[in-house]
Amino acid sequence: MNTSESSGTDTDPGTDAGGRPAGAPPRRGWRRWAMDTRPLRIPAYRRLWSSTVVTAVGSQLTAVAVPKQIYDITHSSAWVGYASLAGLVPMVVFALWGGAVADTVDRRRLLLVTNCGIAVTSLLFWAQAATGLDSVAALMVLLAVQQAFFGLNSPARSASIARLVPAEELPAANALGSTVMQTGLVAGPLLAGVLIPVIGLPELYLIDALALCVTVWAVFRLPALPPLGGTAVRRAGLREIADGFRYILLHRVLLLSFLADIVAMVFGMPRALFPQLAAETYGSWDEGLALGVLFAGIPVGAVLGGLFSGAFSRARRHGCMVIGAVVGWGAAVAGFGLSGNLWLALAFLAAAGVADMVSMVFRGAILLSAATDEMRGRMQGVFTVVVAGGPRLADVLHGTAGSAFGPRAAVAGGGALVVVVMLALALAMPALRRYRV
Repeated sequence: MNTSESSGTDTDPGTDAGGRPAGAPPRRGWRRWAMDTRPLRIPAYRRLWSSTVVTAVGSQLTAVAVPKQIYDITHSSAWVGYASLAGLVPMVVFALWGGAVADTVDRRRLLLVTNCGIAVTSLLFWAQAATGLDSVAALMVLLAVQQAFFGLNSPARSASIARLVPAEELPAANALGSTVMQTGLVAGPLLAGVLIPVIGLPELYLIDALALCVTVWAVFRLPALPPLGGTAVRRAGLREIADGFRYILLHRVLLLSFLADIVAMVFGMPRALFPQLAAETYGSWDEGLALGVLFAGIPVGAVLGGLFSGAFSRARRHGCMVIGAVVGWGAAVAGFGLSGNLWLALAFLAAAGVADMVSMVFRGAILLSAATDEMRGRMQGVFTVVVAGGPRLADVLHGTAGSAFGPRAAVAGGGALVVVVMLALALAMPALRRYRV
């Protein structure tokens, strides 16, 4: 990252380039393994991260409340699936466009507008639930609007990190953000399950809306993040979106970072088979307990990986870390497919979660450090689409393979395929394994 791109960095006085107090001794003992919190010494990043802590749980309350309300109205899981599709399509479209927009405007201003939009949709969710509207159409429209705002918001938010944090601390910053989000994936649904019988669905939406007010305030206090290299107004249309894809094709390390995630998620994400495995393979256990353990395994492992991210976040060979993490993910998933014991399965899934955290940290760092600032928004837009779309493609692939070959064979085969394909890509295209910050 050029020094001119660090103009938004707001470091505390008396700290070195790494954000530690000047003259501070290197971390020793267990502290070397603990999460690297250097980016939190930067006030601007600390504000952005603190808002994520609040909204990570709040957003999951809405993520639970919407399908619950739709099922209560329709008593149909099919409608729950249709609602998921209604949210996916606008999120994909607006993430791609939002990435182009983030490269043409002040990203702080874009974050303010989109976070306000998400907060308003949460208030509308609360209003329709509180008034007893009971309209699936209204819920699907609100979900589509909310996901459109999220698609516009996510690329700008991720691209802003490189303007707030020094390049050598990008893995640590990604680990901090990813750990919070993974914690929200675990704590949010559990909290929703506890609160629904006590306060009801409307109040879940209201809590999310109030949490988003914290985010708006945190973003308001960020420094301005206008495009670098002048103030010329640029378009944000189809041509600019296409330029982003051409940029990826011309920069192999970026292309390979996306391919690594696609390989890992499409071939190696077995969540579609969790219900069948809980009922058949782990039938000696309570089916509900087994299902909960399977769904919690990967997020729990990711949280543990984040808490001990100091063990890897200072690595400079980012490409090798991505390759190793994806291979580790595939091996752990294959081990999960071969395991017949529930707690051994949990151990393999947790190991996969740790590998996924490492992969997220360094893929994110590569996208922020290998791309120029004028392209970072578009790179993050594509990243958002890949992260959202890969697991859904995996659901189709694993569901089909599980029906044809059995769930355990499908899972083990998918994990082995991840290992083989990732190693083949690393050997055939050395740009990723040679990349270092």
